[in-house]
Amino acid sequence: MQSPNWDDIRVFLAVARAGRLQAAGRLLGLDHSTVARRMGTLEAAIGARLIDRSPRGVVLTHAGEVLRDHAERIEVEMIGASAAVGADTGTVAGSVRLATPEAFGTYLVAPNVHRLHARHPTIELELAPESRSVSLSRREADIAIGLTRPPRGRLVARRLVDYRLGLYAAREYLAHHPTIDTVEAVKAHPLVWYIDELIDIPELRYFDQIVSDAPTVFRSSSIAAQQAAVANGLGIGVLHVFAAEQDSRLERVLPDLEVTRSYWLLMHADQQRLPRIRAVVDFLDEVVRINQHRF
Repeated sequence: MQSPNWDDIRVFLAVARAGRLQAAGRLLGLDHSTVARRMGTLEAAIGARLIDRSPRGVVLTHAGEVLRDHAERIEVEMIGASAAVGADTGTVAGSVRLATPEAFGTYLVAPNVHRLHARHPTIELELAPESRSVSLSRREADIAIGLTRPPRGRLVARRLVDYRLGLYAAREYLAHHPTIDTVEAVKAHPLVWYIDELIDIPELRYFDQIVSDAPTVFRSSSIAAQQAAVANGLGIGVLHVFAAEQDSRLERVLPDLEVTRSYWLLMHADQQRLPRIRAVVDFLDEVVRINQHRF
């Protein structure tokens, strides 16, 4: 048996976690044919078939399951070695992928990322602000901002900050419509909301906690798109207070009616000491601290 190449093992781990060659390629920045070729090279070096392919994806063989356990231990050692070398040389560099809910990434991280760059110009931050769940266990991101604490797994988790959501409408819209002074009155106005079947994060399902049975006139999986539609006078929307209060076109409706949620900071236990990871975590803590008044 030949000695397997670590880069090929990294490809194998990505395939094992993603369940598809194409998905693994997207994670690694490789095309499908390169992933397939690297898997073939690794199987030749190991002397065993590692995956079975089907139209529904890939399944690890027994040999693949055995290799995955060893490969993950090697990965942990490589990460530890990288952290030790980085700490010894004082180097803070590299790419960090940060997955966040859209509002956090769009209205808090992006406007402040210049602070991280000024302090650590050799760190490349990859921001993925989405309304879907991201799996850290499949290495889809290095750090994630979640809306709940994960129940188990080798993750480090801590509550970052609580935030509020409330009803908003454009000042121009409110100037030309009757005063909204009760929850019942809201039902007479068009509502901007999510596309329900595209919400896979339960904590985003707060519609009934604020108002139910209101007619929706526009739906989007993007909270930024919802806020833009509301700010331009389409109707009423449930928006993040920390974002909506920064838009002078918007006015709070029924200020006592709100929902509170929490942002959680999540990262891999085996990566938390990497200098580049620590630098981004410090940056996130700074972002929350300087914007505390908005939450």
